[in-house]
Amino acid sequence: MIDRLAKPLAALTAAAGLAVAAPAVAADAGEGPAFSFNLGASTDYVFRGVSQTDEDPQVFGGVDFGDDRFYLGAWASNVDFGDSTDAEFDLYAGFTPQVGAISMDLGVYYYGYIDAPSGADLDYFEFKVAGSIPLGAATLGGAVWYSPNSYGGVDNATYFEVNGSYSIGEKLSLSAALGRQLFDGPGDYTTWNAGIGYALTDNIGIDLRYHDTNRHRFGKLYDSRVTLGLSVGF
Repeated sequence: MIDRLAKPLAALTAAAGLAVAAPAVAADAGEGPAFSFNLGASTDYVFRGVSQTDEDPQVFGGVDFGDDRFYLGAWASNVDFGDSTDAEFDLYAGFTPQVGAISMDLGVYYYGYIDAPSGADLDYFEFKVAGSIPLGAATLGGAVWYSPNSYGGVDNATYFEVNGSYSIGEKLSLSAALGRQLFDGPGDYTTWNAGIGYALTDNIGIDLRYHDTNRHRFGKLYDSRVTLGLSVGF
């Protein structure tokens, strides 16, 4: 079994491409809840620095419902762990309160796997506390993710991240993140990524991104890599 220690979120934005973000919905502030949908593909499914598709391409899609106060959603992608597991599906919900200038994101996520080997214990929950603050054309943020019983039955897994983005005009953006994955046991590692996103239209975005970790000795899935992704939101 692949030591898969990473998870994508369902959110996609045209500016940030495939970068991790809070789930996006179609409703503007004050318009009330609404549905939104996303589809996309990438040269590799990478999250927290680790390939989830054995360095092969990814196809994904999801649906969100919410507004500027809350969100509900589901998302799915192909995976390749070197066993019978065919796909991943994520179910999530959260609140997005505003605390002064800080936009908060308080969420819970369930990660499930289709056709996983019997007894593999892959499915798990994760809890998220995140915040971001705008600074002119830039946004700075941080997040903590915690799972009491993570992928493969690993207890007390926590992921810390700081991230930022910078908009260059209306279509181009730069973004980067630095994270630390901790476990109650061996396997801790640091990961980082940096990339550039471009909005082809109001609904279509591309993202070119470099990923890396400090644990190449864990295997090829932890090696440095560059991904190119396309996302469509509507």
